[in-house]
Amino acid sequence: MIELYTWGTTNGRRPIIMLEEIGMPYKLVPIDIKSGANKTPEHLAISPYGKIPALVDTDAGGKRVSLFESTAIVLYLGEKTGKLIPKDARKRIATFEWLMWQMGGFGPMLG
Repeated sequence: MIELYTWGTTNGRRPIIMLEEIGMPYKLVPIDIKSGANKTPEHLAISPYGKIPALVDTDAGGKRVSLFESTAIVLYLGEKTGKLIPKDARKRIATFEWLMWQMGGFGPMLG
């Protein structure tokens, strides 16, 4: 089961979009960053810097995987499912370029 700990920010929405696009079921866990819910010991155990989004995958080949940073989560989900990340190296790199552009360029302009 995928658990996504997030809030309604630009970065917080990125993994939701990915999960919806790949059709993967998930549980959404709201983390109200305005109230400090991202600084609780429970959340810090998942995301050591208190950031959102964070993801916990309890169905990762018998292991529990947790990670933070929206782009890392998107890449993880693509690798896990084999969706939206091409196998061909040139296409893969082009995909990474556009993802990084959105993360470092377009996303901040909107945010």
